[in-house]
Amino acid sequence: MTQQEKAPGQPRFSAERLGRYAQEIMHARGMSLEEAKTVADALIWANLRGMDTHGVSRIPMYMRIIDKGEMDPKAKLQLLHDTLAVKVIEANRSAGPLAMGWASDLAIDMAQKAGIGMVMVRNTTHTAALGIFSEKVARAGMSCIAMAASRPNMAYHGAKAAGVSTAPFSLAVPGKDNTPIILDMASGVVSMGKLLQYKAKKQTLEPGWALDDEGNATTDSQAASIPLPLGGPKGSGLSLMFELMTSLPLMNPLIGHFFSDEHEAQRHCQNAMIIAMDIYQFCSKEAFQKEIVQCIQTLKALPVDEKAGEILMPGERGYREREKRLIDGVALPPSLLKTLNEVALSLNVDPLI
Repeated sequence: MTQQEKAPGQPRFSAERLGRYAQEIMHARGMSLEEAKTVADALIWANLRGMDTHGVSRIPMYMRIIDKGEMDPKAKLQLLHDTLAVKVIEANRSAGPLAMGWASDLAIDMAQKAGIGMVMVRNTTHTAALGIFSEKVARAGMSCIAMAASRPNMAYHGAKAAGVSTAPFSLAVPGKDNTPIILDMASGVVSMGKLLQYKAKKQTLEPGWALDDEGNATTDSQAASIPLPLGGPKGSGLSLMFELMTSLPLMNPLIGHFFSDEHEAQRHCQNAMIIAMDIYQFCSKEAFQKEIVQCIQTLKALPVDEKAGEILMPGERGYREREKRLIDGVALPPSLLKTLNEVALSLNVDPLI
């Protein structure tokens, strides 16, 4: 059951209305209309798929990091390294969807020419849900790997304090009828956004989700502050590797300097990587699609665990939720709606209601 289904009676808004609101807010903070729409589209993509932690709920955070100078709404993207198969973008603290959107386009173009293309993004901010970018690559007939590294907010396995981030990653491949199969997840048991949602609603956490400031396991959302890694050493190991594979080659380290007295060591910052592979240069589209269908049918024909109810493929739940929300709208908790309206009024933008 999605969070939207758990909250009947909450105000609902169409994707178009929420997108217009988000675009107007980001434009009011200094982005061009086109750039503001790119950011808004990324947020609404997440809302429609049920990933509300990465939807318009992120706008207040964006306002804070703009105010602190950690996100530059007027930043200009630069191409630092440009070869046939590898490129590096200096994002200059731009909004993540702007840098990742360009990186996706570049990766697709390189893969079309060389079979594979990798783009690394340096010094960006919140990348939003990475699935929107891996989906774009998959819709171009390519497989995709995307990952992002951020400053520490999640416990490293065995530690009682934050040492790595709830670093996200996404894998995608083309699917039947141009519907990609998308794995989009974080390396934490829960994202920081979900932890904050539970805190705002004063809901009890599940055991094994988080630690408090003293490094003790807790189910009290008001005391919880440090998410735990998914699968213990597996999740923290993934997050560490994303840092080593992105931040260090880009000479923009985040973890190793975070606890130092260096200027801006604790500022909000992310580094990322996206890889596209043009699989239809190696096999025919028809053959690949046939094998995709057979693979999925084989898995769905397995005996079903009654607790699970059905066997789902990566991204399938999100596609279903998108169809529902395009019809029913996106529900916003009253507290979030109040905050979003306050942001709008402070910028002379029409509130949602």
